[in-house]
Amino acid sequence: MWLDFLGIRLDSRLAKGKAFKINLVTPDNDEKFVVELSNGTLTSIVGFQADDADLSITINRSDLEQTMMGVVSFDEQLKSGKAKLEGNREPYEQLKGMLVQFDLGFEMMPGTSAKDLTPEQKPFQADPPASSAGAG
Repeated sequence: MWLDFLGIRLDSRLAKGKAFKINLVTPDNDEKFVVELSNGTLTSIVGFQADDADLSITINRSDLEQTMMGVVSFDEQLKSGKAKLEGNREPYEQLKGMLVQFDLGFEMMPGTSAKDLTPEQKPFQADPPASSAGAG
C-alpha cells in the first residue's frame, strides 16, 4: 500500500518524459517489488524483479517501516548502511523530487480557503492511518 501511496503523491507534471525501473527487496520478510515510472505514472508489482532495472534498493521491511512513519529518512537509512542502492542512483533522486505534499487547507467552496495546514513530511513518509475506533 505504501508504494501505491507514493504513486498517488507523484506529480505527473514533474514526471513527464521520465522513465525508470527500480527493484525493491526487503530481505527480512523475503518480499520483492518492481517499481516503474512511465507515462507520468508510478506503478508497482509485488513478487517480481526486473532484469533491466535501473536501480535496486535493499532494505529490511522493519527499517522501511521507520521511513514510512517519518522516524528516519531514507537518506539516513542509506547513510547508516541499513538501506543499499545498487545501480544508477538518479531514479531515486528523481522520485524524491517528484513527490508532492497534499494541501490540507484546500478550498471546499470558493472563498473558504484556510491557512496551509499541510504538515512537513520527509519525501517517502506516509501519513498515519486514521483511527477507526469511533467516537466512543
